[in-house]
Amino acid sequence: MKNTYKNPIVEQRADPWVYKHSDGYYYFTGSVPAYDRIELRRSKTIQGLGEAEPVTVWEKHESGPMSALIWAPEIHFIDGKWYIYFAAGRTDAQFAHRMYVLETGSENPLEGSWEEKGQLKTTWESFSLDATTFEHHGVRYLVWPQNDPDIKGNTNLYIAEMSNPWTIKGEPVMLTKPELDWEIIGYLVNEGPAVLKRNGKVFIAYSASATDHNYCMGLLSADDTSDLLKASSWEKKQEPVFQTNEETGQYGPGHNSFTVSEDGTEDVIVYHARNYKEIEGNPLHDPNRHTRAQVFTWNEDGTPNFGVPVSDAN
Repeated sequence: MKNTYKNPIVEQRADPWVYKHSDGYYYFTGSVPAYDRIELRRSKTIQGLGEAEPVTVWEKHESGPMSALIWAPEIHFIDGKWYIYFAAGRTDAQFAHRMYVLETGSENPLEGSWEEKGQLKTTWESFSLDATTFEHHGVRYLVWPQNDPDIKGNTNLYIAEMSNPWTIKGEPVMLTKPELDWEIIGYLVNEGPAVLKRNGKVFIAYSASATDHNYCMGLLSADDTSDLLKASSWEKKQEPVFQTNEETGQYGPGHNSFTVSEDGTEDVIVYHARNYKEIEGNPLHDPNRHTRAQVFTWNEDGTPNFGVPVSDAN
């Protein structure tokens, strides 16, 4: 591996999202500990994101929708415009999260004026978050976690086609629900999806269990010629693909995104983790989920090999 990164890349930023744009910049966003705003930063290098000046592009409302616990923003460039997907609760119902979309036509999203496109509505009015989007064979899809009131647990993962970057069409299809031992510790959670396409496959990495040291990553895969809107097209790996490693001192790695190295030759996973196991109080209010990055490789069968979360730099 030619490229190595000194972790953590960015301190106290959970749910990290890194997107490398055609202008050569890496664009970064993530959950801030106060959960009260959306920040963007950019750098020509992944390591440089830590020193890059964060710019607040949007702040939570005082009340009503989008007024509490702003979680897990992602930035995407679609058809010449920038979009930010995020989840938010409300001051009168902090955990009544719904998904929302912002848009700007500015060339540099750090300088743009962002328009609220409103709630990204699905079949149910229920807890939903962590929306991500990808294009495949000319079709745009949304993948997101949501609570189905008729299914026991917290969140399952769904996919749907999109008619535009803030609207789905057709019925959502459930891809996975938490049912394996490592997906149901503390909470029954499948969340934080991130899409990776390679070797004739479409992969969706996701995170499972409570956000303490039990947090870990799973993997779905489908043939890239299959109907992605059919649940039967997707295969779920029965073991975690990335998890706590006591030897390297990394606890609860997850909620990742994917990018490539500066020279474009290597694949990089960006994720958050803590460097200690014992958490006082609610893990949600522990600010020390730091953003980390490392190169990953590929197995002979064409699946990604994330290895173990590497130690922090001394």
